[in-house]
Amino acid sequence: MSGVAALAVPEVRTRVEAVPDPELPFLTLGDLGVIGAVAPGDDGRLDVELIPTYVGCPALAAMASAIQDVLADCGHPDARVRQVLTPAWTTDRITAAGRAALAAHGIAPPLPVREDGPVLVRLGEVPCPHCGSRATRPHSAFGPSRCQSMLHCTACHELFPHLTAL
Repeated sequence: MSGVAALAVPEVRTRVEAVPDPELPFLTLGDLGVIGAVAPGDDGRLDVELIPTYVGCPALAAMASAIQDVLADCGHPDARVRQVLTPAWTTDRITAAGRAALAAHGIAPPLPVREDGPVLVRLGEVPCPHCGSRATRPHSAFGPSRCQSMLHCTACHELFPHLTAL
């Protein structure tokens, strides 16, 4: 966008939120809920807050780089991407469209976070994204990425990843 006026903050936010997640490319960063404030800083440079799904997420550098590319394309080459830990990200930040996309790709969306303590996956609590049955059981604490576990549906006999609630 060299020589073109920089885009306004609302348009920049829309474009930043449309960036695909590097680990789950069918989700956008907006659907994942990892974009915080998009606003000019005290020095007038645009700041974008990136809220990590968890500290040490290996996709953070790829997310920040993709956001920086969008910012440059929007006429804000000097904008900053800042990782913020407050407020902490929770799976409640995933949009309805994001939850639908997870289910459409065979990943059980996380259950709502409870304010009275940790979220536990109980037998039959997570519905199977393939058949909808609640006859599901934990299979492995480890899934295709660090933020997923594996569950087994005893109705359709499929294994499926479950995005772990934080």
